Amino acid sequence: MAAPTGELTSSQKVIRRIAILIGKTPPAVLNVLAGAPTNNAGARMAPEIALLMKATAAGPDYSDHDPVDARAMTDADIATFADELPPLDLVEEFELPGGLAATRYRASTTPQGLLVYFHGGGFVLGNRASYDAPARLLAIHSGLDVLSVEYRLAPSHPFPAAVDDALAAWEFAVERAPEWGIDRARIVVGGDSAGGNIAAVLAQQLRGSDVRPAAQALLYPATDFSASYPSHTEFADSPALSAKQIGWFLGHYIPQGTDRSNPRLSPIQAKDLSGLPPAVVTVAGFDPLRDEGTAYANRLADAGVPTRLLREDGLVHGFISFTAISPSSRDATVRFANAITEVLSVSRVG
Repeated sequence: MAAPTGELTSSQKVIRRIAILIGKTPPAVLNVLAGAPTNNAGARMAPEIALLMKATAAGPDYSDHDPVDARAMTDADIATFADELPPLDLVEEFELPGGLAATRYRASTTPQGLLVYFHGGGFVLGNRASYDAPARLLAIHSGLDVLSVEYRLAPSHPFPAAVDDALAAWEFAVERAPEWGIDRARIVVGGDSAGGNIAAVLAQQLRGSDVRPAAQALLYPATDFSASYPSHTEFADSPALSAKQIGWFLGHYIPQGTDRSNPRLSPIQAKDLSGLPPAVVTVAGFDPLRDEGTAYANRLADAGVPTRLLREDGLVHGFISFTAISPSSRDATVRFANAITEVLSVSRVG
């Protein structure tokens, strides 16, 4: 696997230092500097996030470029703001069947289970290297091993490649778990954004299997590509994830003529959600995907699935990548990791 951040350029180092200093500035001062907006629900954006959004809005938009150039742009941004974390007990790389790859992170000599994690990036962007810091952070604060999966990306590999790869990764994890000293009944599936979509779909596909996920951990997941929600309109111009960028992602991922209500694309459209593993769902208050994530959590709960919904009212889409510069984002990520541990502690699926 490529180095998670590589050697930063001089300008990236300067930007990183400034951003970290901003994150350490007292909130009262930042509120004056940032002029943080308020959403329709009355929540105020975290001030360090508001400043980051202003800077992002003034910069280039990856959706104006082809996927190759867009990946280079977003990888550079992630490298600039990647969290610095202590060494882990183990970081191990694997080649999976079908040419896939994954990295396992272990922060504890006695892991409480395994999180099979699928990164975000709209099914087009992202990789294990760009998600190295989030995977480490989740491993440290959940007490679980984290298996970070590098699934195939669109447009070279459109739907359903990613969800097919997720099933292959699950089968690999189930096979290897005993070798890693992990009970197969304590394997969680999870992911953020597109990765949350993949994890939700995988949890549905595995219903009724001999070995099922002990829980599903969904961080600002995409759950419905077939309908419009109020947050889509409210945050259509969000620098973190705009309507234009969503259209760019889906144009690459979903083949023309595909039924967008297919539950393998839009897991909220499944007729029956009963019998699925317990869920942790985190939504961000300034995220266009907020309402569909909330709707999916509500549907799970209505179907009798033990569900914990975490609302991070002051944050935006993608906050798991802002933890080095945003204390609010780091705190929210730690809450997400802790919630996974708590749900797993009372979950007994298998």
